[in-house]
Amino acid sequence: MSGNPVFDRIQQDLDENPVVLYMKGTPMFPQCGFSAAVVQILSDIGVKFKGIDILVDPSLREGVKQFTNWPTIPQLYVKGEFVGGCDIVREMAASGELSTLLKDKGLLS
Repeated sequence: MSGNPVFDRIQQDLDENPVVLYMKGTPMFPQCGFSAAVVQILSDIGVKFKGIDILVDPSLREGVKQFTNWPTIPQLYVKGEFVGGCDIVREMAASGELSTLLKDKGLLS
């Protein structure tokens, strides 16, 4: 445990879910275009993921940025590792790198 309750909560989310997307809104109702784009990419690839709405908890909204030292939302994690935000996920999806990563981690067949 880090002693920071928000970091502990984030770590628990990452430990319990192979693919986590911290986003604005929910996968069914994204609240920003960048979050919607990443949800669409993950859905198109066919990987199950847990979407966590950072808008409902201001401490989580700031905490997730501090956790990774990454200033923007959405943030995608695979098997506890930070992958990136919308632009990185888009580039990885376009190059096939995202599918390869998910397959290598045993999350896609």
